[in-house]
Amino acid sequence: MSGGPPAGYRPNVGIVLANAPGLIFVGRRCDKPDAWQMPQGGIDSGETVRAAAARELAEETGTDKAEVVAETPDWLTYDLPESQAQRLWGGRYRGQAQKWVLMRFSGVDADIDLFRHKPPEFDAWQWMSSPDLLSSIVAFKRPVYERVLTLFAADLERLRINEA
Repeated sequence: MSGGPPAGYRPNVGIVLANAPGLIFVGRRCDKPDAWQMPQGGIDSGETVRAAAARELAEETGTDKAEVVAETPDWLTYDLPESQAQRLWGGRYRGQAQKWVLMRFSGVDADIDLFRHKPPEFDAWQWMSSPDLLSSIVAFKRPVYERVLTLFAADLERLRINEA
């Protein structure tokens, strides 16, 4: 399944941005004040996963101060709730197929500027631990987030040890 995304799913990239203590960036969506998520977005035609991750990180967090650590080998999918699937992307997709990229944040908190890109995706952000992040994510995305954090667990731990 590591070729292209499965049929019926929109190709998407997700970013796990981790700081030195191993906390993960999450943003609160402007359009859904109770929805927190990691940066993610569509992969443009001809764009590589890592190029899409760098672009989406800059668009959604306002920073490019990060370096790639790892990438998921396979596409991970989630289905949108039926009401959203019909409304978004002209009903062409039932959900998203995502490749996830783990990035180590190399800047300082002041380097994050949610309003650099218009319109902004997020109106607030914070660093969260993996358990707090999982409890804050909308239910239909939680299984993918659990899988991503499991896949990157060793890398996240190594980043913490190397920063100590």
